[in-house]
Amino acid sequence: MAPMTSTGEEMHALVERLYPLCRSITGDGVRATLEIVGEYVPLRVHEVPTGTQVLDWTVPQEWNIRDAYIADSSGKRVVDFAASSLHVLGYSVPVSATMPLAELREHLHTLPDHPGWVPYRTSYYKPEWGFCLAQETLDALPDGDYEVCVDSTLADGHLTYAEHVVPGQVADEVIVSCHVCHPSLANDNLAGIAVATFLARALAEQKPYYTYRFLFAPGTIGAITWLARNAERIEQVKHGLVLACAGDSGRLTYKQSRRGDAEIDRVMRHVLTASERPHHVNEFTPYGYDERQFCSPGFDLGVGSLSRTPYAGYPEYHTSADNPDFVSPEAMADTLAVCREAFAVLDRNRRYVNLSPYGEPQLGRRGLYDSLGGRSDAKQAQLAMLWVLSLSDGEHSLLDVAERSGLTFDTVAAAAGALHGAGLIKP
Repeated sequence: MAPMTSTGEEMHALVERLYPLCRSITGDGVRATLEIVGEYVPLRVHEVPTGTQVLDWTVPQEWNIRDAYIADSSGKRVVDFAASSLHVLGYSVPVSATMPLAELREHLHTLPDHPGWVPYRTSYYKPEWGFCLAQETLDALPDGDYEVCVDSTLADGHLTYAEHVVPGQVADEVIVSCHVCHPSLANDNLAGIAVATFLARALAEQKPYYTYRFLFAPGTIGAITWLARNAERIEQVKHGLVLACAGDSGRLTYKQSRRGDAEIDRVMRHVLTASERPHHVNEFTPYGYDERQFCSPGFDLGVGSLSRTPYAGYPEYHTSADNPDFVSPEAMADTLAVCREAFAVLDRNRRYVNLSPYGEPQLGRRGLYDSLGGRSDAKQAQLAMLWVLSLSDGEHSLLDVAERSGLTFDTVAAAAGALHGAGLIKP
């Protein structure tokens, strides 16, 4: 794997490349996004027809847009979709009309508290049209008639999502999910897409224990569609992580699964604490990203969510200020590193049985003490062996040992490897 600095730069370049595309919950913008991601990792793309029943939802009509603008009496475009995909209310129905500014105002969205920023707004399930613009642009518009055009289609089509699978030693799966439905927003959601893509590449260079399934899908309806189409094999999903807001300068935030004590929750808490990174661990709430779909009570999967500053926790959220300059290669590289550290723990977290459980086995004659000679952490390594032997009763995992002993997981896992090699424990 390339050094993290260069990987961060590559992820940022991917964000910049994806940024201009107009994504939504359906349509060609999603397909174009997946086509670019597919240059980095092979994807299996799924097309689900409009009208398909998915749990309590129905796949909506597909939305595509070619052009949109507001033009003044001279024909000058004062708001132009070509300048930014945020300028159009997502899922706007077609319109071609001329109307006075007073009437047009009913269809305009601004952010008075941030007059230079353009907001992100949608109307997925209610037929509507509208434009988003900077408050300072609106304030500069004189009264008069304006030409309004939204050259879009809302018709039967498909919902598109994609999967990438990194095969593991076992069929049990870890889900890594990110949403691909937001237009020109760099942190929410492009940084998550970039981190997921490069995480998949990193895992493919290893031989992971678990099978890792990466899901690139539109938010809410995409996760619901995937769950509906995979309900019969959902028991294979043992752990999961939703990635979002992965590139800003804020401290890392982990949102626990609905269970609160799922293995991924414990792994993330341990890794973040052991790394001494500034971080927050938040309780589950049924609001946020697609962790709420995976954690819904009928599925109750052990899926948490990793971000930096959480959704709606920074002023730039869902505005034009969430641009490529708002995310950094360093922050995305750090998010990626935490994911890799967490999955390295998850992959090695086993339960063992002590094969010499009556009294403490003699480690010296097995050469286990000698193997520590000269190590700066020899005392910790020796202590780790004793802890592993003590808790290897088939009930405690290596993560249990690390948490109870206060030792790092890596130290405990290395001790288990040495004891296993000496024939003192078995998985």
